Amino acid sequence: MLQYDFENSVGCWLALTSQAIRRDMANEMAREDITSRQWEVLCWVAMEGELSQTELSERIGIEAPTLVGILDRMERDGWLERYACPKDRRRKRMRVTPKAEAVWERIVACAQRVRSRATEGISSEELEVLRGLCERIRANLESPEGKIERPSDCQIMDSSADIITQGGCPDTLETSEKPLSRTTAR
Repeated sequence: MLQYDFENSVGCWLALTSQAIRRDMANEMAREDITSRQWEVLCWVAMEGELSQTELSERIGIEAPTLVGILDRMERDGWLERYACPKDRRRKRMRVTPKAEAVWERIVACAQRVRSRATEGISSEELEVLRGLCERIRANLESPEGKIERPSDCQIMDSSADIITQGGCPDTLETSEKPLSRTTAR
């Protein structure tokens, strides 16, 4: 029998909590006819602005061919557009379209409902402690010698871990904090 002290595993606690939040968010978005991958694409673009397909596949943690299918559907539906990177015409970058604004509002509403359920009975002080502990765990695991530098085509943003540390987790979206419209104003 495989044994491990899961009840004392910080990774297990966080993974199970993350899975519960993602599952609840997926259920909310299914009612809106939005997939989890579409949500992830729009979240990363909202947090970081225009990204290349390579940068986005790294952030989401999926293979480029899988991402292409998702982007094709989102482009077909008018949610985003792809264009050649000015510094390297072989690379494709993407930006959201005005049509994505309505979709984004529905995603934010879903995220707020999930957040409300997830934090029920938890005080704002407890949430601040949780945020601080999560930031410390990430900082403990992000040593300079262990960090892999990502090549940045077109010199866009810092690594996704830095963005998340600054409070940009997809399940904590606030329309007043990270408006999607800032990325469509270009």
